[in-house]
Amino acid sequence: MPRSHDFKVFTGNSNRGLTERICEYLKRPVSKADVGRFSDGEIQVEIGENVRGFDCFVVQSTCPPVNDHLMEMLIMADALKRASAASITAVIPYYGYARQDRKIAARTPITAKLIADLLETAGVTRVVSMDMHAGQIQGFFSIPTDHLYASPVFLDELRKTFPTTDDLVIVSPDAGGVERARAYSKRLNCPLAIIDKRRPRANASEVMNLIGDVADKDVVIIDDIIDTGGTLTQGAAALKAKGARRVYAYIVHPILSGPAITRINESVLEELVVSDTVPLSRSAQGCAKIRQVGTERLFGEALARIYRAESLSSLFV
Repeated sequence: MPRSHDFKVFTGNSNRGLTERICEYLKRPVSKADVGRFSDGEIQVEIGENVRGFDCFVVQSTCPPVNDHLMEMLIMADALKRASAASITAVIPYYGYARQDRKIAARTPITAKLIADLLETAGVTRVVSMDMHAGQIQGFFSIPTDHLYASPVFLDELRKTFPTTDDLVIVSPDAGGVERARAYSKRLNCPLAIIDKRRPRANASEVMNLIGDVADKDVVIIDDIIDTGGTLTQGAAALKAKGARRVYAYIVHPILSGPAITRINESVLEELVVSDTVPLSRSAQGCAKIRQVGTERLFGEALARIYRAESLSSLFV
């Protein structure tokens, strides 16, 4: 049902480039907001235009430095709420702290739930994110949450790179990613393999076992996050040792911290394809093995449909 009022798109400092590309798709400018710092380091936010009665979208990945970008999002939401915005949608391409989605030991927090509570308290009325590390994070919110997937973008790229899938195998790097990898293998009509990674005892080397056949095949590892690159590069080496012809990786969120770039350069990977939910560092931009693809059309269409109160599910059929 059409709305009687317009919408505006704001951004913090985490991923301004993606926001600009989303607004180009939507054929409207990025709305004005000054997001800076006071001399003592505290975050300063001033919304630069009238938002009373407008639906407002704030595009902000909570990528490193995570706490700075999270605080920018919270303070912007509070500013928009106090300026009488009709709604505030937090568009979080990469949801930081998502890997802390359960208690893994005694006396540890569930930080992903804490972040959800903070966003709601700040005034956020809807959340949009992409390829959350765990789908159950949607249940941490008591407000509408739209979970987008990079699969339409990645599948287009895969079909361009592999016009025929006769010799292609999709690989999950661990047991937790099997559902994601299976969805790709189903749409590409190709086999699925799984890497079973185990550590026999503390401080012992990891043992890689492979479920599936990759001999003389091109293999594509599918995952949601690459951080230090250890799991990916070890998995790629294990696949190569099992006879894989070429090893590629398609991973949504390129955190690429610590020794990640060095590991990728020294690995057997042919190419690492990532999305633009997290901006690449200079060293990552200079890595010949890394290629970044855009998600602005997917996010732009999602925002337009949310504003028009239309379904998002058809984007992922």
